Parts: sequence; C-alpha cells; structure tokens
Amino acid sequence: MARSFSMRGVQGAADRAVQHARAWLLETEPGSRVHDVQEDPRFQHRGVDLLWELPSGEVRGIEVKGDRNATRRRYFFELVSNLEKDTPGCFLYSGADLLVYVFLSQGELHVLPMRATREWFLPRAKEYPLKHAFTQTGAIRYTTVGAVVSVRDVAEGVPGVLRVPLKRKAGAEAEAGAPAPEAPSPVAGGKDEAGGPDGPG
Repeated sequence: MARSFSMRGVQGAADRAVQHARAWLLETEPGSRVHDVQEDPRFQHRGVDLLWELPSGEVRGIEVKGDRNATRRRYFFELVSNLEKDTPGCFLYSGADLLVYVFLSQGELHVLPMRATREWFLPRAKEYPLKHAFTQTGAIRYTTVGAVVSVRDVAEGVPGVLRVPLKRKAGAEAEAGAPAPEAPSPVAGGKDEAGGPDGPG
C-alpha cells in the first residue's frame, strides 16, 4: 500500500533527523564541525546533506534520512526519487560516506556505511519488495519508489552498522518510545511494515 506525505510534514521530520544526526556526529568526535549543505547545489546532486569535518582535517559526507513510522524495523532505500521525471534515488547515486537513518518515533539513529551497504544491496535488490510513496508540494504530486529492507538483514550483511538510542531533550517534540541513552550497539531487527521515509537527501 502506497503512503502519502505532505511537504510540511516531510520537512519537519527531515529537520529533526538532521538535528539528531548533527548531535551524534559532534558527540562522537569532540572538536569536529558539521556543515549543513542541504541547500548547496554542489552537494545536492551528490546526495550529501552534511559535511563532517574531523579534527584531523578529514571531511566525510553524510546523507540523512528521517523515518516517522512508529513500529518499523525496515529501511526504505530510495531507488527512484521522482517517478514522473524518472530521476534516480539518492541511495543509488549518493557520494556520502555514511547514511544516518533516524527512526524518529522509535528513538533510534542507525549509522550505515554507504558504499558497503549499496554494494551489499544491489546483488540482492530483487529479494526486497518495492514501495511507492507520494509527496504533495502545492499542486505538484510526485512519486518516490524505494526498496523495503530488513534492518536485521543489513546488520548481518554489512560490517560496521551501528544503532544509537536518541537522547531526549526536556520539552522536546514527542517521539514516542524513545529509550534512555546507552552505548551504540550493532543493529538487531524485527518485522514490520514500511513506507517511504522523510529525509533531506
């Protein structure tokens, strides 16, 4: 079943996801800096939302996806960003080093090495169902197509995937079920329905 999203709701979730990703990056590497390049045309076509400048001088590209589904244990890997215009999805072309996938309602942030995840997925693409998600922007409605992929499958197939519980701020927006902070751990999966996520990339 396809799902529909308003641009306002999508952007709100995307903004929250970016905030969580930024906070995690800065905490992981004290002294690092994070640059938001979502609106920079030099990076939009590369599928990079944030630049993570490490204290060593190394710069890593980060793609961020936000997902509002309360029970999902699956990723939505975007394969076609706009079906009507036949444009490829950011999962296929992103030049990011890391995909930070934020399950907002579940209170979890997952960190996936982008290239390794893509290389693992492509030979198995036909094993996973496709979902259509519709986004309304004013009078324009467009369709995004993505593969629904089990969190557990990715964790078992791709080395280096992390799951990090989100830290909740007092008075922050309600993100039901967010657990208390703890150390990052390898992802463990379950089964649930999935539609399209909300993300800047």
